[in-house]
Parts: sequence; structure tokens; C-alpha cells
Amino acid sequence: MQLAMIDGQIMPYEQLDRHWLNFGTFFGDGIYEAVRSYNSKIFALDDHMQRLHNSLQAIEIDVDIEKIKADIIKAFNEANIANAKIYVQITRGCGDRSHIDIDLEPQILITISELPSSCDQKTYGIKTITCPDLRWKRCDIKSLNLLPNVMASREAAKKGAQEAILVNDKGYITEGASSGLYFVFKNKIYTSPLGANILPSVTRKYIVKACNDLGFSVIEKQLKIKKALKANEIFMGVTTRDVVAIVEVDQKPIGDGKKGVIASKIEAEFVKYTI
Repeated sequence: MQLAMIDGQIMPYEQLDRHWLNFGTFFGDGIYEAVRSYNSKIFALDDHMQRLHNSLQAIEIDVDIEKIKADIIKAFNEANIANAKIYVQITRGCGDRSHIDIDLEPQILITISELPSSCDQKTYGIKTITCPDLRWKRCDIKSLNLLPNVMASREAAKKGAQEAILVNDKGYITEGASSGLYFVFKNKIYTSPLGANILPSVTRKYIVKACNDLGFSVIEKQLKIKKALKANEIFMGVTTRDVVAIVEVDQKPIGDGKKGVIASKIEAEFVKYTI
């Protein structure tokens, strides 16, 4: 006889709710996407759906993206939250734990929740620390395998910081634990080039557009941490907070330790795309 135990309660394996046997739980075998709204308008939904589609294709999970999009809109309208965080998770499915590829039905979860205010962070900037980049080699796939990101974020929180800057084995900055990073040297803005080790950020697309519209040059080049700390300004880009200045790295101020002029200009330009 097979048994299962959930929170100390023993039951026959056959009576176990199949959702406990999720391949996302067993293996991190799934994809997620985070979308947001501004003033009751979902931002860049098609861009997010394209990235979701690309990630699902990469790990060979087949779902109807147009149906997912329609379900997101339906749930968002039902929730009636003006500034919402929309989370989408798709796993390979539920079944007995096995690495062998079997025919499973994908499991889809969508949640809509109030987006917490980031007003203070956007006004004053945030503190960060540096951490080794321990992630897997396909960070361009937005998978559920986020343990290294969680570890880095927890380490940052322990040290009173709000984000971790990830540094690879060669000493180059890749990106943040949950964000893209941008380094300002006069009127030039450096960011890591897209590749297998970088998430193709939707926010990045609009930050680059803002830079171009404002006449700032965007240079896709990885920087070593020593050079990065000499930047006039550093800021990050992330769906839930868009543009946020970084004013401190490893307890060292960036520039004068305050939110910079260029980050402020890019943030203001970004807002125009959300209206």
C-alpha cells in the first residue's frame, strides 16, 4: 500500500489531491509571468504573452496563449483592481513523480492582487548588495527555478537592502535578483546584452525606448562591479515598480547617494507609455 502524509495527516496515496503531485512543485517544471496594470489598464500584455509563449516553447509545454490572455483579461476585469499585479503560472501538470516525460495536462494558475505602493522606493531610491550569480544557464527562460534568486533576495533583506546585484564567476554583473540593471556614465546608459544568462525583460524594452526618446545612448555591455560602482547613477527596471534608482551598493553610495537626474527623466518618460 502507498501512503501520503500532508501536515502530519496520513492518508492512502490514492486519496491524495492530485494538485500536491504538481511537476512545478517536484521539479520547478513550469513557467511564470508577472504583469501589472496602471489605473485599470493592463500594461504591455502582448509583450508579456509573447515572452510567456517563448518560454513555454523552450521547455515544450503546449497551451493556447490566446486563451490565457483572454482568461487574464476576464480575471482582471472581475477583480476590479486599478493597480494590480497579475501572476500567471503554468506547470507541466500533475502526476506521479518521475523525470520521464509523460503525457500530462498543463496546470494553469492566475492570481490578481493589489500592487503594494512603491512610492518611497521610487522617491528616494533603494539600497542593494552584491551576490554571486548561482542561477542556471538558461535565465532567458522565465522558469519557476528561482531558488538562487530567493537566496540572494533574502541575503539582501538581512542586510537592510531591497535588491541583490548578481555577479558571475568572471566578476561581471549580469542582472538583479528580480530586476534588470542600468548604469549611467554621463549621457550613456550601460546594461547587460541579452543572452541565455539574461531575462528578456519587458520593462527593458520600454526603458530603452525612453532612453532613445530622451536622446540617451544605450550600450549593451556587461560591466565588472569595480567599474559599475563608479557610475554617476544606477537604476533598475522591474514590472512591479518600473524605474527605481539605486543609491547604495554594499553600503557605498552611488554618486551623491540620492536619486539621480537621468533616472528621474527616464521614469517620467516611462510613465507616458502607461497612460
